[in-house]
Amino acid sequence: MEHSFTLVLVALGAVLGIWGFCFLRRKIGAVLYSARVLGKVLEQQADRLEETPKSVSGMTKVFLPQIQRDFPEFNWKEFQQKTENMVKSALRAIDARDEALLVDASEELRRQIGFKVAELKGSGQREYFRNITVHQTEIAHYQKEGGTCAILVQSAVGCLHYTENAAGELVSGSRERRVQTKYNTELVYIQDAALLQDGATAVGLTCPNCGAPVTRLGSKFCEYCGSGLREISVRVWSINKITEIL
Repeated sequence: MEHSFTLVLVALGAVLGIWGFCFLRRKIGAVLYSARVLGKVLEQQADRLEETPKSVSGMTKVFLPQIQRDFPEFNWKEFQQKTENMVKSALRAIDARDEALLVDASEELRRQIGFKVAELKGSGQREYFRNITVHQTEIAHYQKEGGTCAILVQSAVGCLHYTENAAGELVSGSRERRVQTKYNTELVYIQDAALLQDGATAVGLTCPNCGAPVTRLGSKFCEYCGSGLREISVRVWSINKITEIL
């Protein structure tokens, strides 16, 4: 009787062991399957993010009429292209660690990129920007204060962006997967570069006849006395800063 009871316990234990093994195996299989599904979903999401441009603050329709009232000759398409070219030029200069590659850049922007290049050289790192694409560029803000005027332009940019150390090892980013990001570019109106004082980015205008301030940039006549306003010899929009929006 005791022997039979022992055999029953052994058989029951074996059955429970087999059941537990099968149950555990199913659970592990379910977990692994879920992990594979999650991995595939994350990979698909990363693929979508790789090709989906960031949305920009598109306020062009709001601010462009204001800018053109102040500057009737302002050509947005021309400055849109110039801004996109400058963003690409700045990233390529950082990639090559050579600020001399900047094309038609202001001294302030050259200093900004030069500082970044010096920082990379000091750390022994290389920051790469490859296959750069500018998807969209819009006016984000327009500010006029006295004789100073600034336009903030925002661009959606896609590229391969990664950093390597001195040994060529990957520090950040990916050599295979593109990233989508945004850059702010600041356009500043400089009326006469020769009149700028150290650290200034723009100067004010006054009427040569009555001395009244010219509150409307681009005006041809003084709004107080009606005298004609002489065009200053140097009048340009300068790209003074490019900043990534994280």
